[in-house]
Amino acid sequence: MSTVFEVTTHSPDDTQHLGHCLGRIAATGTVLRLCGDLGSGKTCFVQGLARGLDVPPAYDITSPTYTLIHAYPGRVAFYHVDLYRLTDAADADAIGLWDILGEPAVVAVEWAERLPDTQWPVESVRIEFEVQGDWERSIRLIGSGLETGNLIRKAVDSWNG
Repeated sequence: MSTVFEVTTHSPDDTQHLGHCLGRIAATGTVLRLCGDLGSGKTCFVQGLARGLDVPPAYDITSPTYTLIHAYPGRVAFYHVDLYRLTDAADADAIGLWDILGEPAVVAVEWAERLPDTQWPVESVRIEFEVQGDWERSIRLIGSGLETGNLIRKAVDSWNG
């Protein structure tokens, strides 16, 4: 059973706020698969997510396009992964993605669509970002199980509230 919520954000602050709402309730083991074109809001969302996870403000949250993985301290450990430069599952293995997914942490993976759905944990959240205008983004959150469904429902309720 899948749970799907689609929201529209109207500014980078709005996109960050949605990420912050999700970060405030995300728990160890949460895997977020971020999908969308360049400039669609993935890193902006992760910046809010990190603040919701209580990553200290001294940490600048940037895309790990060249380093591939950034690790941050917070309420729970947080890994921000970027698969943009990877070509296949062997590359994901080489950077230690499968090990990171087993860590007691929250993991957000940009360009997750570069790997087939079958390679991701069943209990993960797919978040699809689409540009609708200069600042407007359509963000679709898809939970694949009861836990992830409840997580995105609570996050969207908090964001709407």
